[in-house]
Amino acid sequence: MSEHRSRLRSSISRWANQDHVEAQELRKDAQKAGLMSIKDAPDRTKVVVQGTLKTVTLRPRGGVPALEAELYDGSGSINVIWLGRRRIGGVTPGRGIRVEGRIGVQEGARVMYNPRYELRPR
Repeated sequence: MSEHRSRLRSSISRWANQDHVEAQELRKDAQKAGLMSIKDAPDRTKVVVQGTLKTVTLRPRGGVPALEAELYDGSGSINVIWLGRRRIGGVTPGRGIRVEGRIGVQEGARVMYNPRYELRPR
């Protein structure tokens, strides 16, 4: 049983280390581009941030289709929401993207509605 726990701990440690390395790379890429981090981006001010889409889901809001994605840049996450869209070509989990818009807070979560976006090279 202890050998199994040891292997499990080792696997979890590798995953955590990979996440840490990914976060560092994402922060470094944003700094090279001269962009601020999601964590430091002020609310209600036009900002440009970039990162990786962790999730992409269709969640209707008030009877209107809405494509919602979680954008992670190594420092934090925001929910990016395109109202009236069921899908956007290239907007898939794992894809790098740069978005421009205003960050607001809704139900305790930071969100950006209908941002301008630029898909990043793979």
